[in-house]
Amino acid sequence: MTQSSTAESSAAAAILPGAEPWSAEGRNGHGALVLHGFTGNPSSMRSLAEELHEAGFSIELPLLPGHGTKVEDMIETGWADWSNAAEDAYATLAARVDKVVIVGLSMGGALACWLASRHPEASGLAVINPVVEVPADSFLELLEGILDSGIETTPPIGSDIALPGGVENAYDAVPVRPAISMYAGVRELNERLSDIRCPTLIITSRQDHVVPPTSSEILAAGVGGPMEHVWLDKSFHVATLDYEADEIEARFVAFANEVTATT
Repeated sequence: MTQSSTAESSAAAAILPGAEPWSAEGRNGHGALVLHGFTGNPSSMRSLAEELHEAGFSIELPLLPGHGTKVEDMIETGWADWSNAAEDAYATLAARVDKVVIVGLSMGGALACWLASRHPEASGLAVINPVVEVPADSFLELLEGILDSGIETTPPIGSDIALPGGVENAYDAVPVRPAISMYAGVRELNERLSDIRCPTLIITSRQDHVVPPTSSEILAAGVGGPMEHVWLDKSFHVATLDYEADEIEARFVAFANEVTATT
């Protein structure tokens, strides 16, 4: 075994079980790019991606840089790394299909919005509890203060799920520096929301202990194209693993079929 292949095997072994990226060929000539959230990994979006694939869509479900291994791997990553990875995944998918729908949860929703604002040719945008709202300056100053004190991580935000026994395979801590970078990226995204002109589906949990529902309302008010906003009454933040997961999957498949048939 060569040195490079040994390194690749070590990297692969470091990925948490279930956190692997997934790519699959479809049968309808269209594709769906599916993006996971901050400190999470593809496991939170795998069932949704599989339903889209079953409906005929080619799939790219990437593992974003720094995610899906150990939290220490994430500390030196930031918005530029994740958005570049999302852009690369979009290009990979778009090169082999006619039309692309962009899907995301939480920070993955923010990245999906960022891509849609940059790619007017995208057929549709579908997001769940997206991070679009910029926190108050006092909160950002708190994060900076934590970092200045030499603390790199804070308690985790994963597994915000109402369903008893529901667990998200996310990190057990939040890396502070990447969080600050994420919010800087979201601030820039806010200036581009009107550039999102493709049909947009927003699904929002009324009870979300990670991202305030007002974030979705900002997106709904800011997009420049047709928009549908659906509210969930039973699920928390990681709604793709919660009570209404089946409803989300059905709505996303119907939305993806509709927008790729008409655009």
